[in-house]
Amino acid sequence: MKKHNFSAGPCILPKEVMQKASEAVLELDGIGLSLIEISHRSKEFVAIMDKARSLALELLGLEGKGYQALFLHGGASLQFLMTAYNLLDKKAGYVNTGTWSQKAIKEARLLGDVVEVASSQEQNFNHIPKGYSVPSDLDYLHLTSNNTIFGTQIKEFPKTNVPLVCDMSSDIFSRQLDFSKFDLIYAGAQKNMGPAGATLVVVKEDILGKVSRKIPSMLDYSIHVKQESMFNTPPVFAVYVSMLTLQWLKDLGGIAAIEEINERKANLIYSEIDLNPVFSGYAAKEDRSLMNATFNITDDALKDTFDTMCKEAGISGINGHRSVGGYRASMYNALPMESVGVLVDIMSELEKKG
Repeated sequence: MKKHNFSAGPCILPKEVMQKASEAVLELDGIGLSLIEISHRSKEFVAIMDKARSLALELLGLEGKGYQALFLHGGASLQFLMTAYNLLDKKAGYVNTGTWSQKAIKEARLLGDVVEVASSQEQNFNHIPKGYSVPSDLDYLHLTSNNTIFGTQIKEFPKTNVPLVCDMSSDIFSRQLDFSKFDLIYAGAQKNMGPAGATLVVVKEDILGKVSRKIPSMLDYSIHVKQESMFNTPPVFAVYVSMLTLQWLKDLGGIAAIEEINERKANLIYSEIDLNPVFSGYAAKEDRSLMNATFNITDDALKDTFDTMCKEAGISGINGHRSVGGYRASMYNALPMESVGVLVDIMSELEKKG
């Protein structure tokens, strides 16, 4: 039985994407070779990379607007450092909304002055800071759009003339935004786009080349742009599966279509959390994530029963992060509404048992 996969990452992928990817591992498009044994310089893979980069810009509405899409190694964790290497000359601002923001701040401080513009740490990151002012002398302001651990999501981004950098690892391609407001977006593929191993970077070209330091070649966005993501051997399989997933999303109707589905999934589970006295939500209601619903059980005596019911129903990956506890239902783009319905039915049944 295929389980209902609520894992926070690596993500659930569309069934048709998994099927095509598995076929390509055996043989890519009838060429007599596997996807994972062809040269990354071959015309077959160059076409895959070009299509993946093009689809990313198309879906984000950034084609022809001075942006480049790159598929790189190292996950979002390397981007914490690369962002600072390429953009931090004197001072950068960071909004601290959780673990990943803190890691990004730590890396940036190796290279320059970092100002923590706002933070929600005082309440264990259960909300998104609001009403803060952005200093005008920053090289950039760094944000984390969605926080998988705490289940919060930025709903309104700050208005500022400072360049905006955003880690969108866990909600990229899940909701409509004016992506042209951002000068640099990065996202690990493994949350909403593909398997672990690739990282999407979307960068506005005119923001590059302004720092005074020398940048190591592998960390230099300008070099990767010039080489069209082919400076070194790219993560071939991860790029291919990401391309398939982006094509699946386009065929579905793009970000507008998936946002509507994601809102229905989120509304279903949050309605149950709010109406069911056995459960309580962790994140502030106005900041709740469409991707990661975090909640706790109010009666510990029912925990074992709930865990058993979930296991018997084939529900996987809903344990909360150790820093929050409780439960976390990650509802990335490919998670079907049916899976959310199964979880909600169990939650409702547990209330009757209580």
